[in-house]
Amino acid sequence: MRGIQLGTSDLKISRIGFGCWQLSPQFWGNVPLDAWRAAVRRAPELGINFLDTADAYGDGHAEMELGKLFADKGLRERFVLATKFYWNFDEGSFRFPDTRRERILRACENSLRRLRTDRIDLYQVHAWDPLTRAEEVAEACRQLQREGKVRWLGVSNFNVEQMDLYRGRMDLVSLQPSYSLLSREVEARELPYCLTHRLGVLAYSPLSRGLLAGTHLPGAKLGDSRDEHPMFSEKALTRLQAGLAELRPLAEAEGLNLAQFAVRWVLSHPALSCAIVGVKKPEHIEGIVKAAERTLPPPVWHQAARAMATAKREACGEPK
Repeated sequence: MRGIQLGTSDLKISRIGFGCWQLSPQFWGNVPLDAWRAAVRRAPELGINFLDTADAYGDGHAEMELGKLFADKGLRERFVLATKFYWNFDEGSFRFPDTRRERILRACENSLRRLRTDRIDLYQVHAWDPLTRAEEVAEACRQLQREGKVRWLGVSNFNVEQMDLYRGRMDLVSLQPSYSLLSREVEARELPYCLTHRLGVLAYSPLSRGLLAGTHLPGAKLGDSRDEHPMFSEKALTRLQAGLAELRPLAEAEGLNLAQFAVRWVLSHPALSCAIVGVKKPEHIEGIVKAAERTLPPPVWHQAARAMATAKREACGEPK
């Protein structure tokens, strides 16, 4: 798989990223770890070198499991390692946003310890904290860079105004937003902003939690947080089937299945650096690599976008 430079950094990453949100039992239940570990080891063999996690995934669980794997000689060096900070889950029975300077410094030390590494290649602010000034966040992040614990900085789930506040105070190289055929809000402002300012874009949930893979049948129970999500209701899933039916011949013409097509659709946007896919077993990562081989022709991209915009509107019960 060909690599791409992430923004203005010196990081060269694969266009498919290995996401670790699945190791959050609160959202996804208990993922079989043996299969997941095999998938992590398989990823670099397929040319996938970007590994994205967060301290909040399972309140440290994902980082700890990755750290155990990094005991394998040479495995850590095969990845560009990204993690995130934002949630304080050390203070009792609930978690809350906390990007105060002291918390960031402590969060980084905890992530390094759990990951069993001496540096984080990309350290990202997981979301916007309304109570902490950007100057305080920037001071902590610059200190971590000076100490060699963090190489590059990014943000996740930020809008344009929030990125502006941070960019004026520290050297950001990337944005990580939700982006898919069913989640296109960032096309209006955030993606053009990233193109203008040479920020890399790392799209998460390019399959909309699996909706775009076309494998979830109306009425079926998944046994995780998706069972409570409105888009996974029997009514919504039934209405989405029409859109997926329109995508199938488009995907087949490209020699792709629905999941591969949906990820290629995301990667075809000129702002995109990488699509981060959730992985539970080696077959997931092996099956998605083909998506990054090339981009979609513009007519196909727009036809798919129109089909799923209509399907989403009908699934949500919105008027035409």
